[in-house]
Amino acid sequence: MTKIKSFRTVSWYFMVIIVSLTTVLPFVWTISTSFKSDSEILSGSMNIIPSQFTFDHYREVFKTMPFLTYLKNSLILALGGVATNLFFGSLAGYSFGQLRFKGKKPIFLVFLASMMVPGIVTMIPTFIVLRGFPLAGGNNLVGSGGLGLINSYWAILLPGAAGAFSIFFMKQFFEQLPRELGESARMDGATEFKIFWDVYFPLAKPALTTLGIMTFQAGWNAFMWPMIVLNAEEMKTVQVGLAAFQYNYNTNYGPLMAGTILATLPVLILFIFAQRNYVQGMADAGIK
Repeated sequence: MTKIKSFRTVSWYFMVIIVSLTTVLPFVWTISTSFKSDSEILSGSMNIIPSQFTFDHYREVFKTMPFLTYLKNSLILALGGVATNLFFGSLAGYSFGQLRFKGKKPIFLVFLASMMVPGIVTMIPTFIVLRGFPLAGGNNLVGSGGLGLINSYWAILLPGAAGAFSIFFMKQFFEQLPRELGESARMDGATEFKIFWDVYFPLAKPALTTLGIMTFQAGWNAFMWPMIVLNAEEMKTVQVGLAAFQYNYNTNYGPLMAGTILATLPVLILFIFAQRNYVQGMADAGIK
């Protein structure tokens, strides 16, 4: 029995080490490459520690493109997505988790079904709707004559303001809270929104933290949709901007790796400081 237990322990640690190497090693190699000289990168050397450290690639990132502008755009869109999903997602999640109303289950099933539809399927219809938005971007009342909401923050924020996953996630959390809290508040004459905002919303901090981190990461790392709807140079996000270092026949690996590290830092710092609430929120929401 002791031998079996020891074998399982050794196997567990072996698998953990393998998974750690496959996930951490590429990130370490990216950091290392960002500090290597062009000659060392082109030589194909796989050494982790650069033979000669250089910060030229980091300087080139800011010289080649308006990187700070790209960072600002990504930050606005990521934080805007967090704010809308936390509010609307928790509001809808509270409705599905705590309230009783006609058609509750069928409506929730529609939300779940929408999670199974690949995002690329809805890209063209969503683009057409945003392009023909009335009285926006030079459009007239019938939605023609201009660009609508294209090349604006709203082209990113509106389609993802209340994602199906955020509603599902918050519903899983709210339905575990006691209904007696809401019933007591109703007996005191509180409105339904006040019950949500003053009673249930403050209790959802772990779940909100988890959803906020996941939403921020998804918004920060988004590439395809921002590339389609944000064509203007001053509206590009950092992920779209990094693609400038990839050309038709070659890739400028040094600045690309440096820009990737700079783009990764905000999400990494956010997760480090909020990881405890992140894990707690996952457990409370019942997501394995």
